[in-house]
Amino acid sequence: MRHFWSFRNRLFVAFLAVSLVPLLICSTLLLQMFRLRLTDAAGTEALEHLNSVCRELDALSNGFARTADFLQGDALVAEALTLGSGETTQVYNQLFDATEGMRNYARFDLYDLEGRWHYSTYNLPVQRQLPTSWGVLQRAGRGKMTFTVCETVTDVNRPLLMGAVLLTDVSGSPFGYLVASVYQTNFRNLLEGKYGAQNDLILLSQYWRPAYCAEPALAASLAPVLRERLLAGEALDGTAGDFLYSVAHHESTGLYLVLQRPRVFTQDTMRLLYTISISSALVCVAVSVLMSLKLSRQMFRPIERLHSAIGEVVHNNLDVYVAPYQEDELGELARRFNGMVVALKRNQEELVENQRELNEAQIRMLQAQLNPHFLCNTLDTMKWISKINKVPQVALMSTNLADILRFCISPEEFVPLGREGEVLERYIEIQKIRLSGAFSFELDLPMELEDCLVPKMILQPIVENAILHGLDGVEEGMIRVEVRAEPEGLLRVRVTDNGRGLPPDMEGPYASRGRELSWGHLGLYNVDTILLKYYGTGFGLYLENRTDGPGAAVTAVLPIRREEEPEC
Repeated sequence: MRHFWSFRNRLFVAFLAVSLVPLLICSTLLLQMFRLRLTDAAGTEALEHLNSVCRELDALSNGFARTADFLQGDALVAEALTLGSGETTQVYNQLFDATEGMRNYARFDLYDLEGRWHYSTYNLPVQRQLPTSWGVLQRAGRGKMTFTVCETVTDVNRPLLMGAVLLTDVSGSPFGYLVASVYQTNFRNLLEGKYGAQNDLILLSQYWRPAYCAEPALAASLAPVLRERLLAGEALDGTAGDFLYSVAHHESTGLYLVLQRPRVFTQDTMRLLYTISISSALVCVAVSVLMSLKLSRQMFRPIERLHSAIGEVVHNNLDVYVAPYQEDELGELARRFNGMVVALKRNQEELVENQRELNEAQIRMLQAQLNPHFLCNTLDTMKWISKINKVPQVALMSTNLADILRFCISPEEFVPLGREGEVLERYIEIQKIRLSGAFSFELDLPMELEDCLVPKMILQPIVENAILHGLDGVEEGMIRVEVRAEPEGLLRVRVTDNGRGLPPDMEGPYASRGRELSWGHLGLYNVDTILLKYYGTGFGLYLENRTDGPGAAVTAVLPIRREEEPEC
């Protein structure tokens, strides 16, 4: 399993996926988009066909309404239907004038109030008597135009749709009925070319029984299926087999319009498309496999050579060399590896040489540690000889100098601030003896700050600089060391004197000048460097002239650290 998921195999799978997956996804998406686009277009076209059929049925209904309006209140027609007498020719003229433009799409008949036929736009009536207690005349008798679906789709000699209107005279009294009958031939003339050459239109009654279809057998077989789907609560619009169905309802006639159209993609067509797509995908898979194998081998061979070379380097064989066979990134990687091996070999040789020099330096350092100890012992001897010979100044200087030397050679890098102050006091005593008390000194160190840890020997160089440079030529000099805790956990150490002050080019942060500009002030440079090395930027020395009198001030800022806290 581990070998199967090796880098080479994963590289091969990656190449295969990158080359094949987008192709398959794009092919599938294009096929689906094409199918959906054609399906949407077919749906839009079906909706246009249904709207066109609805407009023709609206034209039929509106024409029937205009015919009825034309005959409403006609005295001649009222007399002919009421009394059974009148000029027959004139009545027919009125009837034909009223049905002008509509006779190709319906047959119009006049019935009296008893349901007896009198006049027709055809030669002979289908029925000479219509019942007034039920059917189309009974609904028309309620005072509105009504249509009745006759559901005789297989009988071409009987009307498929009948509409009736109750006719009234000028006084509002009824005198007869106008009946319009639509036959299969009329529907064919009315709807031909309105729903597409490849489609079939089925007109169903409100009970979902067939009323009209160009192919009566199709209506007889499809109507029960649609009625079952309706009763089962299923959608009427949709797909069944190789056909798509769209349904619309025409309000005025009460007809349901079912448009059957062939699917854009039949099952056979879809199988053919899927077969072609799968065959194309298999061809692409084969091509992708071959290309991926070639690319993975081309990339893996240089990597394999690098892997073997790295194994040699792990075993400390630095004479290995990888030939860059390719002028590309992998060839550049091989050249970089060779350069790295050369540099590693050189660094290893330098490391051995540095280790030898370090050993020698450690030996010299151990030997040099004997000298300060010998010097301290000699100073102790001088102290006791000075006391014996009653020379207290020499004894005091020897004692203080010995303490300072022991403090300097101690291994601690950080010391309490109180201890730093004690060593500073020793140094001041030596300087007062040397300079015959030409200056005064004051150390202001609060007790709560005496345990703060600071780098060793940071106060003495600052004070020494003030004595040597600040108080040079000044009578009754004064040096003051003030230690204060600042907000945000900072410690401020300020050393002031009343000497001649600083030149303008020395004011500001001490870190802004280099070692070559610190000539004569090497102690300040060392202290500032120590603070920067331990605490980073933002800490160090700041030099300025005093504003409350003559002299200069040197301020050191560093974090507050206690003895129980870890050192920086």
